[in-house]
Amino acid sequence: MSTLDTFGVSAALTTPFAADGTIAVATLVAHARSCLDRGCDSVTLFGTTGEGASIGEAERAAVFDAFAAGGIPADRIVCGVAAAAWPDAAAQARDGLARGCRAVLIPPPFYFKNPSLDGLAAWYGALIGALGADARDVILYHIPSVTAVPLPLELILRLARDFPRAVAAVKDSGGVWADTEALLAARGDLAILVGDERDLARAVRLGAVGAISGMANLRPDRLRAMVDLGRDDPGMVELVRALLAHPVTPAVKALVAHMTGDAAWGRTRPPLEATPAIAAAALADLYDRVFPVA
Repeated sequence: MSTLDTFGVSAALTTPFAADGTIAVATLVAHARSCLDRGCDSVTLFGTTGEGASIGEAERAAVFDAFAAGGIPADRIVCGVAAAAWPDAAAQARDGLARGCRAVLIPPPFYFKNPSLDGLAAWYGALIGALGADARDVILYHIPSVTAVPLPLELILRLARDFPRAVAAVKDSGGVWADTEALLAARGDLAILVGDERDLARAVRLGAVGAISGMANLRPDRLRAMVDLGRDDPGMVELVRALLAHPVTPAVKALVAHMTGDAAWGRTRPPLEATPAIAAAALADLYDRVFPVA
């Protein structure tokens, strides 16, 4: 049984930026606390929705320090890794684990395309080997729409077999239901987490144990019902489908700006660009219809 088998809902935190492009750290800490207070079991830093690949090492350390100073327990933080060189990825993972983070979320190397299965296995093996006895609670991150490097089921099962004390879970953000279904059927002791909210409820009904979700920035209460009860949420699915018509991370940030009334949330860091005003307004109108104020 995985150490993450009661994972629940984790908000894939968006990262707010000040007008000068620096991270608005106090705003991020407050947002993380809000997500936890509104029903999230954990928050995930530096993932895809958090623009993790655009955040430097010194910035990562400053954010972690601010979370600790703000009273957010490390065991309620998932540390996202975003590096193509395995020594850099290992250093990010090592820092997160040393700080006591709940888990580390590790995508594949994303620069060289069409790597072989053996090459990917060697990359993950070198990373996990560098962590040594401290290796634990590794979440393999399958998101080929971003990395262009998928994690085949054969590779996932091989890594779980070769590193049973380290590899604990898979975050499936592939958005292909047949692949999700096959992963759930073959999962063994792996905890399966779902990143595509359109598939979340039915995946839970087949054994998935949680989600790392951009939508948890907005309505973790709706995600709770999907994760805890396997309950379908047509409104959530409709909103996610609309988001997918745009670059997703800026679109999620546009909705956080709408939800909070703070337009600064709409800022992104290059190379991403903010969602255009007309598109942001249409998403906001849909959000208000799907999630009306009581």
